[in-house]
Amino acid sequence: MAKIAINVATGSLQQEELIVGIDLGTTNSLIAAIHPQTGKPFVLKENDGSALVPSIIHFTEEGSMLVGEEARQQLLIKPERTIFSVKRLMGKSYADVQANGKPFAYDIIDDQKEGLVKVQMGDTFHTPIELSSHILSALKSRAEHILKTPVTKAVITVPAYFNDAQRQATRDAGKLAGLDVLRIINEPTAASLAYGMGDTTGGKEGIVAVYDLGGGTFDISILSISNGIFEVLSTNGDTYLGGDDIDNSLQDFLCQKLSIEKEALQKDKMRLQSLRILSEDIKKKLSFQDSCTENWEDIPVMVTRDEFNAVIAPLIDKTIACCAMALKDAKIQKSDLSEVVMVGGSTRIPLIKEMVGSFFGKSVHDEVNPDEVVALGAAIQAEVLSGKNKEVLLLDVTPLSLGIETAGGLMDVLIPRNSKIPGKASRQYTTQIDGQAGMRISVYQGERDLVKDNRKLASFNLSGIPGMPAGMPKVEIRFLINADGILTVKAVELRSGIEQQIEVRPQYGLSDEEVEKMLKDSLENAKEDITIRALTEARTEAEQLLKTTERFLQKNGHLLTRQELLETAEAMQALQLSITMEDKNLIQSKHEALNQISRPYAERLMDNAVSAALKGKTIDE
Repeated sequence: MAKIAINVATGSLQQEELIVGIDLGTTNSLIAAIHPQTGKPFVLKENDGSALVPSIIHFTEEGSMLVGEEARQQLLIKPERTIFSVKRLMGKSYADVQANGKPFAYDIIDDQKEGLVKVQMGDTFHTPIELSSHILSALKSRAEHILKTPVTKAVITVPAYFNDAQRQATRDAGKLAGLDVLRIINEPTAASLAYGMGDTTGGKEGIVAVYDLGGGTFDISILSISNGIFEVLSTNGDTYLGGDDIDNSLQDFLCQKLSIEKEALQKDKMRLQSLRILSEDIKKKLSFQDSCTENWEDIPVMVTRDEFNAVIAPLIDKTIACCAMALKDAKIQKSDLSEVVMVGGSTRIPLIKEMVGSFFGKSVHDEVNPDEVVALGAAIQAEVLSGKNKEVLLLDVTPLSLGIETAGGLMDVLIPRNSKIPGKASRQYTTQIDGQAGMRISVYQGERDLVKDNRKLASFNLSGIPGMPAGMPKVEIRFLINADGILTVKAVELRSGIEQQIEVRPQYGLSDEEVEKMLKDSLENAKEDITIRALTEARTEAEQLLKTTERFLQKNGHLLTRQELLETAEAMQALQLSITMEDKNLIQSKHEALNQISRPYAERLMDNAVSAALKGKTIDE
C-alpha cells in the first residue's frame, strides 16, 4: 500500500509512490490518478481547469522544444517545425503513411534500415518513439507539479487494434520519458472500466459495446461486465480512421468549394495548415449548430450540417462495418447488448451518435466525458495493479492473430485474434529433409492466409537438431502472450531437449537495457558511447546507399540527363564527405538529399521498363 504524507507547504495529501493512468492520444493526451481521500479517479488539471495536453511538439530554430498548448500556438506560425498526430506514425512504415495520403506540414522520411518513418526537422531526425516520449515527459511533469510527488510508474492506453510493433513503441516511449510502464491496456477496455465503475452510472453489469472514435484511431470492443469482472469478448477497428480523417475529408470538400488546387496547396505548408485548422474548427461548430460560415484568406465559406454529414458518412460506414465484425466475433446479437458507450472526442458529432444508435438499435451513452474516460479507466487499472483495488478483474484480448510461417509461405495461427490475454498456445512441427539440423522459425501477426500479407515480428533459428529422417524430429513451438499483448516464443526439439527462446520485438524495438541506457545518457547529456553507435549506424547506411547508387549509374547512367548525372555526382560527393565528419545528422541529411535526387529518375526508369515489357500485349495476355 502506498504511503501518504502531508506536504507542509501546501497542506495537500501527497503519495510517496503513485501509479498514474495515461491516455496518450492523437490529438490530446491526459493523465489521471486515484484521489487518496475519495478513492475515485480524477484527471489532473492545471489552474485554468484544462485537463487536455495537446499532443503537439514544436522545435524552435534556436534548438529548444515546446510541448502541448505552447506548441499548438505555433501550428500556423511555423507549421513545418510543429509536429502533430505523431501517434499515427507509431510503428508505421513509410509505405503505410504514403498509402493514407500526406496531410502533414512537416517532413516525413523513410528510415530504410528500420523500415519505419522518421520526422526530419532541419538537419535533425526524430523517431515517433522519441517524439511520443516528449509528450509523456510533459504529462509526467504536469503530474509531479500538481501532486507534489515523484511520478515514475504508469499504465498507458493504446488503441485496441494496435499491433505488437505499435504496443512496443508505446512502451519504449514511456521508458524514454522516465516511466516504468506497468501495463499497456486497450483504450476501449479502459473506457469500460471508467464507465462500469463510474459515479454517473452507479456501476454497470451486462454486455457493453464501447465505440471509441478518437483523433487518429477507431476501436469497437464488446465486453461482459459481471461482479467486477471486465471480460473483453471481441475487438475490431482501424488504426488509420479518426477525427484527423474527418478533418481531411472536410478539407478536400473545402478545396472543391473554394476552387483550390490540392497539389499546389500541398506545396504551401502554411496554407495547408491553415485550411486543416479551419476544417477542424468547422467540424467542431457543426457538432452544435446547423450551419457555419468562416473566412479563409478573406473569402467567406459556408458549410451546412447536411453537407458535412454527406462528407463524413462514408467514414462512419467504415466504423459500422467494424462494429458488425466485432459482434460476429463475440458470437452475440445486437439484442444481447445492454449498453452502447461512446468514447473519444469525435463521438460528439451528432451523425455519429445517430448512425451508431441506429445500427445497434438503442440509445447511446455519453454521460462520462468522452475526452477523459480513457485516462480515468487507466487510473483505475493502475490502482488494481497497485493492489489497492481488489474488486476489479480485467480480462483483455489480443487484437490480431499470431502465428508462424510454414511451407509454401502459409500463416499457421497459434493464437487467434480475440484470444484472452495473458494466454499461451503450442503446436508441434517436424522436418522436411533427412538429416535436417536446423529450423528457421518466423513469427507473424495478421489475419491473411499468406505471411507476405501479414506483419513479420521476428525470426530465429533452432539449431543442433540431431540428424534424423524427415518427419522424425518433434519440434514444439510455444507462444506466451503477456498482459501487455507482447509475445514470447520458445522452440523445443522434444527428443533431444534442444531449445531456443526469444521475446518478440519489432526490428526497431529497444531492449530494456538499451532504453535504460538511453534514458541515463539523456540525463547525462548523451554519453560518448551512444553517440558513437548512432554515428556508426549513419555511416553504414550512407555507405550502403553510395554503393547502390553507383551500381545503378553503371547500369543505367546512359538513360539519365546530363543535369541528373551532375546533381547525383554532387550529392554522392557531399554524402561521401559527410561520412568523414563526426556529425550523425549531417550524414542523414546528405543521405536524404541523395535519395530525393535519385528517386524521381529511378521511378521514371521503372515506369519505362514496365511500359516496354507490356508493349504490344493484350489484356488477356
